[in-house]
Amino acid sequence: QVQLVESGGGAVQAGGSLRLSCGTSGRTFRMYNMGWFRQAPGKEREFVAAITWSGGDTYYADSVKGRFTISRDNAKNTMYLQMNSLQPEDTAVYYCAAKVVSLQMITGRYDYWGQGTQVTVSS
Repeated sequence: QVQLVESGGGAVQAGGSLRLSCGTSGRTFRMYNMGWFRQAPGKEREFVAAITWSGGDTYYADSVKGRFTISRDNAKNTMYLQMNSLQPEDTAVYYCAAKVVSLQMITGRYDYWGQGTQVTVSS
């Protein structure tokens, strides 16, 4: 069982930046491939970014490429999402997720989910 806890959400103006963190206890963090997803009001949850267990491969949704950066520090059992040039359309609850299999990082099923952290971007 993996418990994921997101932090770092908040309210910013358009053009601003935030860094989300996803932490977990235990020594198994390094075994998991990780992802960030988001869900805006009235919309389905969507993929944002993902990173393999080693950090060697990263994946991004087209809508965030060039603005968001995913990274991880296995020594600290933590994954990050640096979000720059935020826009109102980035407003959503952001969730981190973990999966064992490194296949289908964008569309595949994730095994564990956090509770989410709210990001609000005002114009």
